[in-house]
Amino acid sequence: MDEVQTKLSYRKLIEGDIPPWVMRFIKHTGKAINSYSMIRENDSVLLSVSGGKDSLALALALSLRRKWLPINYTMKALMINWIEHPIPEEYREKLSQFFADLDIDFTITDEHQYPESFKGEFNCYLCSRNRRRIMFEYCKLHDISLVAMGHHLDDLVETSMMNLCFRANFSTMQPVQPFFNGKINIIRPMIEVHENVTKRLALHYDLPVVKPVCPYDQSNIRARLKPIINELSHMDKFTREHIYHAHQFEGRM
Repeated sequence: MDEVQTKLSYRKLIEGDIPPWVMRFIKHTGKAINSYSMIRENDSVLLSVSGGKDSLALALALSLRRKWLPINYTMKALMINWIEHPIPEEYREKLSQFFADLDIDFTITDEHQYPESFKGEFNCYLCSRNRRRIMFEYCKLHDISLVAMGHHLDDLVETSMMNLCFRANFSTMQPVQPFFNGKINIIRPMIEVHENVTKRLALHYDLPVVKPVCPYDQSNIRARLKPIINELSHMDKFTREHIYHAHQFEGRM
């Protein structure tokens, strides 16, 4: 992909100057929402914001798409800022402005990444569980039933391979994943979108991408699987789609 010397303002997209490839991304996100009935009339949706390209791309897609829909639903966004690895102060303002431009109520909460309950242990699973706990507490406080996460097709494929190769089961993240007997559902509107699309969006537009420090970022199994999956995709360009369809998720039209 060619380097973009000068990034365009994301506000151009908000103003309606949307190139065909961005429109395809938005429609592809909408297709998954419709296929799995992720968002309905009068729903309340909480966007899980990491500050990375994927969560910001999802926020952009949902905000732009909402303008064209005949249904009404509310959106809030929550970013968990780990006290042990805080984002630079300047990005608090940049992110707040971004979500204000998207007309999404945005909150940053400062939390400990290593709570006392971990008893000194820490890994990707515990970090994810801690993040989810904070999100669910926010949902209960604000009467929100849906948490939208920025996971994409590559995330699903990597999770599938991890579980198959290292846990002996063929399971993965779900497009719609219920918790507490369905009182809260995690939804993944970008589940059919390739990661290179969100990369392209962040490359061409000045999204306020900030990557929080992760001590396992380049050493975890997921990072090591990426080049293997890329190699498989050189053998068959639809490798990711084949793995996705092999799960035969319910609710897909």
